[in-house]
Amino acid sequence: MARNVFSGGIPTFRPQGPSANVRLALCVALAVFLMVADVRFKLTEPLRKAVATVLFPLQWVMLQPVLLAQGGAKYFEDLHTAQAAAVTAEKNAIALTHRANLVETLDHENQRLRQLLNLVPRLKTEGRAAQVVYETADAFNRRVVIDKGEVAGIARGSPVMDEMGVLGQVTRVFPMSAEVTLLTDREQAIPVLNPRTGARAVAYGDPTNAYGGGMELRFMPSNADIQEGDLLTTSGVDGVYAPGLPVARIVKIERRADSPFARVYCEPLAQMFGTQFVMVINPLPEDALPPRPPAETKTQEGPASTPRKGKRG
Repeated sequence: MARNVFSGGIPTFRPQGPSANVRLALCVALAVFLMVADVRFKLTEPLRKAVATVLFPLQWVMLQPVLLAQGGAKYFEDLHTAQAAAVTAEKNAIALTHRANLVETLDHENQRLRQLLNLVPRLKTEGRAAQVVYETADAFNRRVVIDKGEVAGIARGSPVMDEMGVLGQVTRVFPMSAEVTLLTDREQAIPVLNPRTGARAVAYGDPTNAYGGGMELRFMPSNADIQEGDLLTTSGVDGVYAPGLPVARIVKIERRADSPFARVYCEPLAQMFGTQFVMVINPLPEDALPPRPPAETKTQEGPASTPRKGKRG
C-alpha cells in the first residue's frame, strides 16, 4: 500500500511570520521615529536637497507653458489697461488745462479786486517735507512721529499737511523728531469755514466716530445751511492755520426735534492712517495776523451830581 504523502498533515499556503497587526505597529513606530529624528536631527535634509536639485529642471520645463500662458494673458490685459489709462489721462489733461487757465484768470481778477478794495494780501506760507517714522501705540490718542525736529527748524504749533489736506498739528518737538497730533484726536480742534455758505464753525476730533469720519462739528444749529458733501477749509481766525487749507468733508447730518443743535459728522481729507510723507507748514508770523481791537476800558461813572440845598436853620 502506497504511503500517504499527506499523512503528516495538510500543507498550508499562508505565509509564516508576524501577524498583520504586529507589522502595522512596527511600521507606525518606525514612521514616528523617522519623523522625530527628522525634526530634531534633520536626517532627511540632504536627501530633500538632492531630490529638489534633480527635479528642478523638470519642474522648470513643465512650468514654462503655464508661465507663457499667464504672461500672454497679462500682456493683453496690461495693454488694454494702458490704453484705457492713456485715454483717461488725455481727458484729464484737457480738463486740467482748461481749469488751470480759468484759475489763472480768477487769480488775476482776485488780485485786482484786492488792490482795488485795499484788502490785506493773502498769506504765503512755506514749509518743509518730513517722513513719518511711526505711529504712537495709544488707543486713546491719535499721534504720529516725524523725522524732523528743532535742528530742522520745526516749531511747536506748526500745521502739518499731506497731499490731500490738513493732517494735524505739531504738539511736541524734540531735537531730531517731533510729535504730531492728528485732527481725529479727541483733544484736537480746528476752526473751519464752509466755502459754499461762508459759515464758520469749529471741528473737534472724535476717534470713536461711528461713521468713519473721525471729526464732528459741534453746536451747529439744526436750521443751519449745511449739506452732506460740503467741503470744509481752515478759516484762519485762530492765527495757527493759514486760511483756505482743505480740512474735511461732511458725510452725515443728524437733525433731531428734541435738540436745537444738529450732529454733523465729517471725514478728514488727509490720510490719517498709513501716511508716509507730510509737509510741515511754518507758523504764521505775528505781524501777519490781523490786529486785535484794543481792550475797552470800562469807566464806572455815577449819576450827575446835583447841588444840594442847604438846610434852613
